[in-house]
Amino acid sequence: MIHYLQSAAAVVLTFGMVIFLHESGHFFVCRWLGVRVEQFAFGFGPELVGMTGRQGTRYSIRALPLGGYVKPAGEEMEEGVVPAPDMYFGQNWKRRLAIVAAGPIMNYVLAFTLFTIVTYAKGIPEAGTAPVIGNMMLGYPADRAGIGLDDTIVDVNGQKIRTWDQAADAIHRYPEKEISITYEHAGQAKTVKVTPRKDETTGNGVIGIMPKEVYRAVGFGGAASEGARQCWALTAFTVKTIASKLSHHERPDLAGPVGIVQMVSRAAHSGWDNLVSLIGLISVAIGFFNILPVPLLDGGHAAMYVWEGVAGHPPTKETVARAQNVGIAFLLSLLLFATYNDVLRLRSEHSTPKPPAEQPAH
Repeated sequence: MIHYLQSAAAVVLTFGMVIFLHESGHFFVCRWLGVRVEQFAFGFGPELVGMTGRQGTRYSIRALPLGGYVKPAGEEMEEGVVPAPDMYFGQNWKRRLAIVAAGPIMNYVLAFTLFTIVTYAKGIPEAGTAPVIGNMMLGYPADRAGIGLDDTIVDVNGQKIRTWDQAADAIHRYPEKEISITYEHAGQAKTVKVTPRKDETTGNGVIGIMPKEVYRAVGFGGAASEGARQCWALTAFTVKTIASKLSHHERPDLAGPVGIVQMVSRAAHSGWDNLVSLIGLISVAIGFFNILPVPLLDGGHAAMYVWEGVAGHPPTKETVARAQNVGIAFLLSLLLFATYNDVLRLRSEHSTPKPPAEQPAH
């Protein structure tokens, strides 16, 4: 019971923090620019408790604590109606651009802060040289074979393993070919059969394992520098991965709500630093996703405002409506596709029996 409560609390913390702080970015810039905010809520659904501030903003806590939202006054564009100066569309396009940009920026600020905290507390992670597993990819051969975190690889296809590089080289030689791996778990040696996947970039065999990291202590400046580097590296990796998948006409390996909940649940039981780092990673992902010029997303609004600045007039209400319909169709398709990926991965994990371990090696 405690296990499930811990997982649920981690999910609420992750989604609540990431989405609520995204919306708080919009809220604070609205207030800074003098835009009246009608509602600012934590969570979704029916209001549980709330109060109305002196400036007319309704602050509330909602029943479903998985995010939040902000509602500026006059956020719906109406042709032929001159909005008041304290309304959203009473602002020029540059001010509206600042408001929509504040959400993704807040996501990156959150990620930078979390990465900096973890780095300052633990140090800069560096790949260890011992053949000890520090991280794993869900659904990959090692995960499906029952190999776990902190297990030590001792033998690959009869080759004794003493370093991580030896283990990696041995596995890389056998893409899409079954191999035998002996590993030590809780002082007991076990052997399993796995078939490494072929990495499309390198052609190497991979089973989805990464070395256990060691940490080098740094001061606050070094931690902040590492936090910024991680934000940039994650964004660059996302762009490169998407570009590579599109250029090779491959299906993107997207995680939907089910997959994200699964990752958060695992991180919640593997140490505070793993959970905090995962929240930072998800915050970067949401921030980057919202930058994309897709209607209904912040990036879509930003693209329209930039077009307004260049053309000298806003798009018509009909144009905005058509763009929003396209955005709705795209986002729903993306959600269904990501959920489909989650279901396929879960089905694969549950339908493929894990190979039984042999007797302890002597």
